[in-house]
Amino acid sequence: MQKSALITGITGQDGSYLAELLLGKGYKVFGLVQRSATDPFDNIRHILDKIEIVVGDMSDSSSLLRAMQLAQPDEVYNLAAQSFVRSSWDLPIMTGDVTGVGVTRMLEAVKEVKPKARFYQASSSEMFGKVVETPQKETTPFHPRSPYGVAKVYGHWITVNYRESYGMFACSGILFNHEGPRRGYEFVTQKIASTAAYIKEGLAKELRLGNMDAKRDWGFAGDYVEAMWLMLQQNEPDDFVIGTGETHSVQEFVELAFEHVGLPWQDYVTQDKRYMRPAEVDMLLADPSKAKNKLGWEPKVKFPELVKMMVDAALEKIAKTRAGEVPKLPVA
Repeated sequence: MQKSALITGITGQDGSYLAELLLGKGYKVFGLVQRSATDPFDNIRHILDKIEIVVGDMSDSSSLLRAMQLAQPDEVYNLAAQSFVRSSWDLPIMTGDVTGVGVTRMLEAVKEVKPKARFYQASSSEMFGKVVETPQKETTPFHPRSPYGVAKVYGHWITVNYRESYGMFACSGILFNHEGPRRGYEFVTQKIASTAAYIKEGLAKELRLGNMDAKRDWGFAGDYVEAMWLMLQQNEPDDFVIGTGETHSVQEFVELAFEHVGLPWQDYVTQDKRYMRPAEVDMLLADPSKAKNKLGWEPKVKFPELVKMMVDAALEKIAKTRAGEVPKLPVA
């Protein structure tokens, strides 16, 4: 019998890769999409004819109930969020409502409509924040350093609470930074990759960044969605840290990106205090051994490959649009 899945946040980076994975496994895929006056379908345009779109909003319980009733899913992947850390200081209440309380609304919809459905919550390494141990594992205490991180902690613990209170198959993937060509420009990795490509092609002159010493555990989003799926195939629900077990600085990302296009990064990159966080997270490093041992999951794409992949995708995008209107550098 064909399985069905509901993905909130299907138009985002992770949602698009997950939809591709599930379609490849024969799932019927439903995607929750927020009503928008602009076109949000860039990442999933190539599979729009293979999925069913349901309009909904993480702030609107009635729309989530309706989505569950329409989809009747076997699996629910809750990826929707206000997901940009820097913006969470500008939008702290909205971030708390959507990224935090929105998880409760989704869990309630699952509990009311199809309580036997398996539920995945997208938790985040930003929950660790001011880390108390390195590397970070499932038992590491949380100390979030942004409204986004705080909201994610709420979403994580409410998922645990519904699992323990109602016997729901509800689990969280504590994903460390995961990137790819479909990453939004507001994220530093895409900003670096795209701007390096734009400078190479004469479409930009400089790259302004915040803290270049911050270190992160970066992997490829296409690898990480497989871990999400594997979590919902287990006999018992559990939470897993997902990462590479390696850490690299923002400056390392810059160096590789500019090296790939044959340019000296020092000539183009400057620091700008506008992009500094009010409270910085200096280093995040995953201990993914539990995922390796229990899920049999390991990342495939290495850090240098990831950087080159993103720069090449940016160069390809420029090449495709050169015949028409010259692309404008997005404003971060």
